[in-house]
Amino acid sequence: MNQPFPRRLLVANRGEIARRIIATARRLGVETVAVHHQVDAGLPGVAEADLAREITGEPPVAAYLDIEQIVRVATETGADAVHPGYGFLAENADFARAVEAAGLTWVGPSPDAITAMGDKVEARNRVAAAGVPVSGGAGAALSDVDEAVREAERIGYPVMVKASGGGGGIGMTIARDADAVRKEFARTQAIAARSFGSDRVFLERFVESARHIEVQVLGLDDGTILTLGERDCSVQRRNQKLVEEAPALGLDPVVRQRLHDAAVNAASAVGYRNAGTVEFLVDARTQEFVFLEMNTRIQVEHPVTELIHGVDLVEQQLSIAAIGSVTPGFAPRQHGHAIEFRLCAEDPARFFPSPGPIEEWEEPCGDGIRVDSGYRAGLAVTPHFDSLIAKICVFGENREAALERAREALDGFAVGPLRTNLPFLRDLVDRPEFTGGGYDTGIVAAVTSRPAASTRR
Repeated sequence: MNQPFPRRLLVANRGEIARRIIATARRLGVETVAVHHQVDAGLPGVAEADLAREITGEPPVAAYLDIEQIVRVATETGADAVHPGYGFLAENADFARAVEAAGLTWVGPSPDAITAMGDKVEARNRVAAAGVPVSGGAGAALSDVDEAVREAERIGYPVMVKASGGGGGIGMTIARDADAVRKEFARTQAIAARSFGSDRVFLERFVESARHIEVQVLGLDDGTILTLGERDCSVQRRNQKLVEEAPALGLDPVVRQRLHDAAVNAASAVGYRNAGTVEFLVDARTQEFVFLEMNTRIQVEHPVTELIHGVDLVEQQLSIAAIGSVTPGFAPRQHGHAIEFRLCAEDPARFFPSPGPIEEWEEPCGDGIRVDSGYRAGLAVTPHFDSLIAKICVFGENREAALERAREALDGFAVGPLRTNLPFLRDLVDRPEFTGGGYDTGIVAAVTSRPAASTRR
């Protein structure tokens, strides 16, 4: 093999992302090791790996967070590299250091870059110094509620009260006056301490009509930062993404270039290496934007970037980890439009998790349709993990063609008796708020407050 990929790769994850990484590794001739808790023994990715090892912990999520156990399995099975996927330990600098200390290749950015971007206050300071716009100005975490009120008055209401170490939509809320700041500051501190082990809190301006747009980057050993377009991730419930599409619609070309340049500057500020995503909030009315955060890993929504560029981002992650650069001949060209729909085991109206058995599971197929899934018929979705069970991705020559493919794919997916958000997704693709393309992060609240538009099953 001319390309020195790892010989054996341990995938420190579960579900659809583990299966997706294993598929690329198999194509490249790289052997894989799957780790799994007992409750996940029947997942397809476990059977598809060359080796599978059970890891233990209670509750089950603890198994996937056990650094010592996972590194031990990697060395015992002869793995020479570890891919963390997303979630769990993917953005844990201590895990990256432990992998490297064991003499293994870490498929991701340096521990220092993970640390710098993992704390939102530190990240804002670093990127602001590199000329990237930030909301409310960079600064330190707030020490007490009186300081928080003064900062809110300086920024101007409404403000977002956010946990410095937060992520996944957790530890962030809106405050529209001083009384709300006092209430939400204490509440966010408590959530932050419980969820992230730190009660550091900061404020930023809340954009009433915001779009959530992110830029995919690849950092190379020589300091080059490549960008692969942007994704619009504005369809969210409880600040968590449900639908993503690429490229983002309606961006002024000058603004688009400024977003890409800002992403390069943000990644360069921490000497970023491997795949990552720089996220921004864009004012839907003025197209002014500010830095939101950087995710130092591959994103859930990476397939839409792959579809419009004709690339495999996991392959590039493995290449950068091995030789410090992308694969020879890597020359992505943006073409067409792609949309990803997250299929979740949850109540389709209130979006609360709804675990249960899967007796029927039929995935759609056809030109322009891609499904990344982590389950099959005969299994059950347990309450121990995130509700995501599959990603339904579509590609078309333009957005209209992609929407037609989306209707076909969503109608062609059959799952039950497990409750999922499939009815919501089917309804969404018929909503003028979505098909018109001019939506912002308030779209889910807007469409769920009105009668359903779709008449499909």
